[in-house]
Amino acid sequence: MGAARGTPSPRPLKYPKICYTIFTVSQNIIKNFIKKLLSHTCCSSSFFSSSSEPEEPNLGFWKDLDSKSKTAGRPLFVLAPMADVTDCAFRYVIAKYGKPDVLWTEFVAADGLVRATPEGQKKLLADLKFYPELEHPIVAQLFGSHPKYMEEACKLVAELGFDGIDLNMGCPDKSIEKQGAGASMMKNPKLAKEIILAAKRGVARAENLEDKNSTLGAEKKLPIPITVKTRVGYNKDELDSWLKNILEASPTVITVHARTRKEMSKVPANWDYVKRAVQIRNKIQAPLIESGKNHTLIFGNGDVTSIVDGFNKAKETGADGIMIGRAIFGNPWLFSAIQNFGKNSEQNSLQNPAAPSIQEKLKVMVEHTQKFQDELGAIKNFAVMKKHYKAYVNGFDGAKELRAELMETQNAGEVRKIVQKFLDK
Repeated sequence: MGAARGTPSPRPLKYPKICYTIFTVSQNIIKNFIKKLLSHTCCSSSFFSSSSEPEEPNLGFWKDLDSKSKTAGRPLFVLAPMADVTDCAFRYVIAKYGKPDVLWTEFVAADGLVRATPEGQKKLLADLKFYPELEHPIVAQLFGSHPKYMEEACKLVAELGFDGIDLNMGCPDKSIEKQGAGASMMKNPKLAKEIILAAKRGVARAENLEDKNSTLGAEKKLPIPITVKTRVGYNKDELDSWLKNILEASPTVITVHARTRKEMSKVPANWDYVKRAVQIRNKIQAPLIESGKNHTLIFGNGDVTSIVDGFNKAKETGADGIMIGRAIFGNPWLFSAIQNFGKNSEQNSLQNPAAPSIQEKLKVMVEHTQKFQDELGAIKNFAVMKKHYKAYVNGFDGAKELRAELMETQNAGEVRKIVQKFLDK
């Protein structure tokens, strides 16, 4: 049957117009694809090959340190960054009495360095204060989730004279995670890679390229190396995919804290993760390693109780370096064992340093306190020092009573008087 009288016939579909639109859109897509293809490393063959050689990381000062430590037959030993612990005062006494291969600052907010008020920046820069005559090589640790701010912050930090910058991608603190930083980075691998690349861009833009006070002298060149400290996964083991993602950005060092974020520090660190991290690195960067080129170093971290313990863990896992944190509390002599290792045939094995006398321990504690007051007293609460007293003052007669007195102090002068009174008994 035909259409009812008076009812208009349906319009024919305008196929030619639709086809033209599809053709135009497709043409634009193809043009954009070709444009990207041509701009990618000048159409290098690596773009077409999935088996291309990975990017060689910039080792910077780490190259010489790694070479010397391997020649000596030991791993590198470095100080872990710890908030309100590894400030300039504590690092001063560590560098003076038992310097590690590399020192780390407390972590600092990249966003804050760039966006804070002048007063806020002053407080953040206090966390980046260091002693050039004592602390080189020293690495500043930053956290953040905005590539543009990370880039600017890294430029600023490089110009302050640091030897390297470390990116925190493992801190489980909720206030840090709310900013999309720290351990939260493990939930956003793409952003993590962007942050590493932004940091590299920042240090490449830095001016004042040479720190005149650096003990590394002419060897110190910018851009300074970028490293990463992270964990093995967020709620579960994600090491294979997570480490592969980071390695694609070719950082100089990846320090693996051998726990997930969920585990915090509630369970023993599992150093099998560190061993696996080394194996993953070896597989992904095999072309670099086999051709003798620079490759990413893998450090292990978590429950290292001493230098000997760290040496054994490195031997078992193949780690290039060991990062030590909590064992340094009250023990700035910890790293002194590495300073003469391998210098002659009689020093071919690592031994933990002899325990200092009570008098020496308390003397250094007072020195540490005075340094804190002089350098940070106007910025940080004196209560920060009291976590150190718990570590310095233990294991000897009268320690409990002395510790109780020290917890009531408000300044370095009071600490000195109480300690002197105890020693005079």
